[in-house]
Amino acid sequence: MFTKILIANRGEIACRIIRTAKKMGIATVAVYSDADARSPHVLMADESVLIGPSPAAESYLIADRIIAACKQTGAEAVHPGYGFLSERTSFAQALADNGITFIGPPINAIAAMGDKIESKKLALKAGVNVVPGFVGEIDSTEHAVEIANGIGYPVMMKASAGGGGKGMRLAYSEADVREGFEATKREGLASFGDDRVFIEKFILNPRHIEIQILGDQHGKIVYLNERECSIQRRHQKVVEEAPSPFVTPKMRQAMGEQCVALAQAVGYYSAGTVELIVSGADPTGESFYFLEMNTRLQVEHPVTECITGIDLVEKMIRIAAGERLGMTQNDVKLDGWAVENRVYAEDPYRGFLPSTGRLVRYNPPAAGDGVRVDDGVIEGGEVSRFYDPMIAKLITWAPTRLEAIDKQIAALDNFEIEGVGHNIDFVSAIMQHPRFRSGEITTGFIAEEYPDGFHGSPASPELLRTLVAIAAFAATAEADRARRVDGQLGKRLRPPANWQINIGGANHHVSISTEGILVDGGDLDIELEYTPGDRIVEATLADAPLAVRILRTRAGFKLTTRGASHIARVLPAHVATLSAHMIEKTPPDLSRFLLSPMPGLLTALHVAAGDKVEAGQPLAVIEAMKMENILRAGKTGTVKSISASQGDSLAVDQVILELD
Repeated sequence: MFTKILIANRGEIACRIIRTAKKMGIATVAVYSDADARSPHVLMADESVLIGPSPAAESYLIADRIIAACKQTGAEAVHPGYGFLSERTSFAQALADNGITFIGPPINAIAAMGDKIESKKLALKAGVNVVPGFVGEIDSTEHAVEIANGIGYPVMMKASAGGGGKGMRLAYSEADVREGFEATKREGLASFGDDRVFIEKFILNPRHIEIQILGDQHGKIVYLNERECSIQRRHQKVVEEAPSPFVTPKMRQAMGEQCVALAQAVGYYSAGTVELIVSGADPTGESFYFLEMNTRLQVEHPVTECITGIDLVEKMIRIAAGERLGMTQNDVKLDGWAVENRVYAEDPYRGFLPSTGRLVRYNPPAAGDGVRVDDGVIEGGEVSRFYDPMIAKLITWAPTRLEAIDKQIAALDNFEIEGVGHNIDFVSAIMQHPRFRSGEITTGFIAEEYPDGFHGSPASPELLRTLVAIAAFAATAEADRARRVDGQLGKRLRPPANWQINIGGANHHVSISTEGILVDGGDLDIELEYTPGDRIVEATLADAPLAVRILRTRAGFKLTTRGASHIARVLPAHVATLSAHMIEKTPPDLSRFLLSPMPGLLTALHVAAGDKVEAGQPLAVIEAMKMENILRAGKTGTVKSISASQGDSLAVDQVILELD
């Protein structure tokens, strides 16, 4: 067994690998860029080595610096995690040339399966079902249009070396292909150093199912059940679960055996994942097609670990050291249900724009009792524009699917993040959505259920009454604290007993006394406790627990729970009548400005001062977290002035140009 390994990655996956290595008694080495100098994975490791500037292309993607770090520290093996160099044959070969073990599959398997085009050719030869499409290289936009027209729309354009949702564009027409093909090539080159693109038919009502496989160097390969990864946004997985609510035992066996056969065809060992697309329109579940094989550890591997009891990272390390798998297919168990939500630094209320900045507050829910948090950030740390926007993974396990989902909702209510935008409200809303809870999902779920964007999960009348009561109770506690600080205890000054709470434009009257809480004249069966300064209010409503994140505002509180934030305007009842006489401030008209919706790099500016533009016309392109974002004109007009130049780093809401 190895005595020291190096983790060629960062963030949560580096931390996760270090934890298992420590459990095994193996010393660890972290590598880091300038941006990650004070990151948790650096602090957790036994040793750490600086490998370059913040951009991944100048640090984490330079194999020679990883190898130099191994030689400097005496690391015998490298675990690549996912992304970065994890599927680069050149990296695995360079390690082998230097006598360093790669904790992953053999080089020939990475070459055969890591390349989407070559893996499809191999799958065809092995008799595996593949999605109809063009298996080969596409040399121009015109060639792409010709292929897409031949396949029939809709089609998916994918970067050959892509992964993690990057380098993928869905095209419903020839115009979409013409607009998206070159962008797909650029994203593939920027993220993976490979601009090859292939095109395949987009399966309608698709479900994304993947099979986890595990094999040793002695020819033994097993499959560890399946994961459902259909909840995606822009082809980026958001929610994963294991097992799938759609897959039957017969289907599981058919998929698993086919995936094992495919792995055996390339002499595969270590952990790997075969991704399949399944037609949700086929009630037999037999219409499944090979998409690709990821020759690495997947982001969503924890849900498989939860239902099988197998530490995949430990198995990868032991397999790389030459140990036998020590298990058969019959030893693989399926225990309960696990759900994973990816917590991203993005703002769902602003079209899911990426968010960067300092984590002013970061307090995840407590682990244990079926709750697991995999993260690689700390309070006070920074979410950088240089890397993926994922902050953490929240995993819950329970005996049944609905119980695991409900644990997610409760845990998300207790997840505190401030300083950057995040998607906690959004994933909580998904957990509560009747369609998701029924299991009737496809990869189109988010686009279909939130066609106009996300505006918060709708609150029931009962929940709104609870929030009204919490706001009034908190206001009473704040007022009582104020009189204590002011030395008014011995006087008749008492906190107001009657309050007017405005939530969502509706006014509610609340009375608080030693007898209880009345909301709009009706008694509310609630127990709660709040001390000024608390960040979370723990309430019990009719024996059901509820956690509400609470933040003081100028006129009341911001209350966040169950997938939505609610602004509560709080006034003592005797003051509320005067508020009707206040003049409302009219917000300024910003429609004539093109503002940067996120921090990012202005990579293209398509217009100049004096140009006439039409509504919907592309005006600029901003790159943020390796993704291109096209900014379009909101109305017809003439460019009055330009305030930014190509190559500028923009702040959120920075003016790019102004229209007449």
